Amino acid sequence: MDKANMEQLEATAPIRRIMVVASFAHSLVNFRGPLICAFQEAGLEVHAVAPGMLSDKTTRRELEAWGVVVHEVPLRRTGTNPIKDMAAMSALYRLFRLVRPDAVLAYTIKPVIYATLAAWLARVPRRFALITGLGYAFTGEAKGKRAAVLTLVRHLYTQAIGQAHRVFFQNPDDRDLFRELGLLPERVPSQVVNGSGIDTAHFTVAQLPLGGPVFLLIARLLGDKGVREYVAAAALVRQRHPQAVFRLVGNLDDNPDSISRTELQEWMGAGHVEYLGQLDDVRPTIAETSVYVLPSYREGTPRTVLEAMAMGRPIITTDAPGCRETVVQGDNGFLVAVKSVDALVDAMERFIHHPGLMASMGHRSREIAEEKYDVHKVNAVMLEAMGISMPAH
Repeated sequence: MDKANMEQLEATAPIRRIMVVASFAHSLVNFRGPLICAFQEAGLEVHAVAPGMLSDKTTRRELEAWGVVVHEVPLRRTGTNPIKDMAAMSALYRLFRLVRPDAVLAYTIKPVIYATLAAWLARVPRRFALITGLGYAFTGEAKGKRAAVLTLVRHLYTQAIGQAHRVFFQNPDDRDLFRELGLLPERVPSQVVNGSGIDTAHFTVAQLPLGGPVFLLIARLLGDKGVREYVAAAALVRQRHPQAVFRLVGNLDDNPDSISRTELQEWMGAGHVEYLGQLDDVRPTIAETSVYVLPSYREGTPRTVLEAMAMGRPIITTDAPGCRETVVQGDNGFLVAVKSVDALVDAMERFIHHPGLMASMGHRSREIAEEKYDVHKVNAVMLEAMGISMPAH
């Protein structure tokens, strides 16, 4: 049997062992936990791969308690050092040759690129990519270092996605852009899914807080998340409505677009926002929130928005790819123009002037979360597309 026929035969065999590759160990529990459990429920042996896996003892213990086999690889989430990236790809290749998985699922930029290419070289029968957002290289103006990074990422994406058996996108705009840029060949099947989904049994409806309105943004502290616009809007709203509270949750990042520590301290000193740092469990903070705000420039499907929706909170977000899918304008929140502080202020003040909207729109958010974004529905779509059968109940 020749190589082409052998590969075709392997690609139609049942998947019994799958490796899930991430750029951040904790995300395997926080974002892919229900999907990993769905793989196990379908009878698969699951291996989880990420940098920092051995040092993140909490994540490692949780995954191992589920029966997941964990592996660490030297993959840097950020940076463009070709020597280190090639070393990571080589480590992934050796790992795939050792474990011999039937399938690899990679998500976020570097795992999609290097794990997909390594899996192809290691002749892993099924290779799946999940595009959870386009990141720093695709947002903002492409000039200087960003332009160089964008050129490199596009080239690498083209090489990797050409070797995938199916690519999942979390919104239609990202898929359209990949096709427009020639990154997604017509021969490679693709599918849009409703984000990572949300566990509506874990994120349950919480009663709205009493008193003045409380606005919240949870995000990595990056410019492209709209953090500066949020703080500028907060400063303007508080001038007219000093009872309004604005909270910010998230960590400083080593991304080139990161907010500086000095900038953050200036905001806190001026009293524009309350900074709560990085939280392991955001549910108590969302419960103390009246309106959730995410002024991001672009997302896959924003997980924090889904969390707030599931807990019955109205949403203010941008009319941008990934964000616009979560809000029906005037129904469960408001869409505003990207980078528009004035539009953010107007939307915030609508809730201040009409506080009854918080309850009615929050109720609709929960309904939409249940109907469209329930994690079990999202995972069922992915498993079916991957050719994985769930046991009959």
